[in-house]
Amino acid sequence: MSLLESGENYLETILVLTQRNGSVRSIDVANEMNFTKASVSRAMSILKREEYLCMETDGRLVLTEKGLQKATSVLERHLILTRFINEVLGVPEEIAEKDACRIEHIISPETFDGIKNQLQK
Repeated sequence: MSLLESGENYLETILVLTQRNGSVRSIDVANEMNFTKASVSRAMSILKREEYLCMETDGRLVLTEKGLQKATSVLERHLILTRFINEVLGVPEEIAEKDACRIEHIISPETFDGIKNQLQK
């Protein structure tokens, strides 16, 4: 089953918060994304059911291997696209960041690889 944009955003946020804080709970995700606890709880149930994450008994969210792979992929697209839009196209970083966040979910692997290769030159 293909993951929707919102699911990708949740996984990316969980990865970033885990890297930043060492561990993450649903309330941290809600605060980071400015979503209600109910919305986040619903999304976490879906991600858990789809085996992208586990919830520890103390409430910590832990990405599974599948979840970590997906989150890492989304984060890489986000960072590369932001950098490309900012550095190559000269778009201010704040706008580049917002645009990258939208593009990262729909860009083809071929176009992304082309952008990545362009940045490595």
